[in-house]
Amino acid sequence: MPRVLVDLLSYSGTKGGMEVYTRELYKQLGEIAPSWDFIGYLSREGYELDRSWFPGRTIDSGISGENRFAWAYGELFSVARHARRLGVELVHSPATLGPRRTKIPTVVTMHDMLYWSHPEFMSTPLYTEPVKWMERQVARNAAHIITVSPGSASEILKYLPVDPGRVHVVPLAGGHPAGVDRSLAGTEGPLIIAMGNRRPHKNWAALPQAIALLPPERRPRVIITGSRGDDPLAPLVKELEVEPWVELRGWVTDDEVARLYSTASALAIPSLAEGFSLPTLEAMSAGVPVLLSDIEVHRYVGGRAARFFPTQDVPALARVIDDVVNDPAELARMTIAGHAQERLFTWERTARETLAVFERALAGR
Repeated sequence: MPRVLVDLLSYSGTKGGMEVYTRELYKQLGEIAPSWDFIGYLSREGYELDRSWFPGRTIDSGISGENRFAWAYGELFSVARHARRLGVELVHSPATLGPRRTKIPTVVTMHDMLYWSHPEFMSTPLYTEPVKWMERQVARNAAHIITVSPGSASEILKYLPVDPGRVHVVPLAGGHPAGVDRSLAGTEGPLIIAMGNRRPHKNWAALPQAIALLPPERRPRVIITGSRGDDPLAPLVKELEVEPWVELRGWVTDDEVARLYSTASALAIPSLAEGFSLPTLEAMSAGVPVLLSDIEVHRYVGGRAARFFPTQDVPALARVIDDVVNDPAELARMTIAGHAQERLFTWERTARETLAVFERALAGR
């Protein structure tokens, strides 16, 4: 029965897709590897949250996952110390960073290389070089690195000194939102939805800009969720005079998400860079067509089910929106293709391929 310390110091309820990945992965690992002894080493905030998804005992590290300095020190040094004390045989760090040096085999999941490939998009530039230094240390120490897409694997090999044989692509999967009723699609008129934080690489400004290019009589409504506090998009929406069509919302409840998926014509994601795209899979699972910026990972996740537009080409985005929301046959085709595409990605697959990497690390291969 292998004993594994799972490094959950970054888990604090605020990290979005990485936390979805961690929860769904370990739910599945608990089902397919019930004899394994998983020990969760949690941040102070994470320990106070629901932990029923974790398939083993959990430890409160006392370290804040929201205090960047305490968290960084904990990743680099505390995880390794506790791994030794607990006598584990393997360490897994599922959120990109991990211990600097361990004698115990360590597997790290690195989700993207955005600090390297697109430092201009980082909302906290002062952290760029320290994070890059940490990622170099973590990669050097790791027995194996898991990443979530071929594009991310290529960037890891480009920026970090690692053996290609130590890097493994294990894709993520989507959620299956509860309470979605697609019989309501279009009942509130053409509607484009978009969901995510306001980090620069998300490129949300492209949506109100695209709507402004369309004739008023052909403009769908757009709802963009995910802001915290004052929305940085608000001045742009006002400047473009598209307030009647573009609604900015903060974080929304699961019930609100289900309502949006039920009534939406399509989901739009104009990102300039991503490691993966969980919202694409979730939308396709809900039966919502997806409009995606033409970046490598969107082609990988969206396949033939999505409609693509060149990054930073606002007129092209406007044309795609106009074409799709006014073509019921195309919306129906995209819905069917989306269901077929999202079924290629399952959390069971993620867990089984992850477990194979764990077994390889334990065997010293």
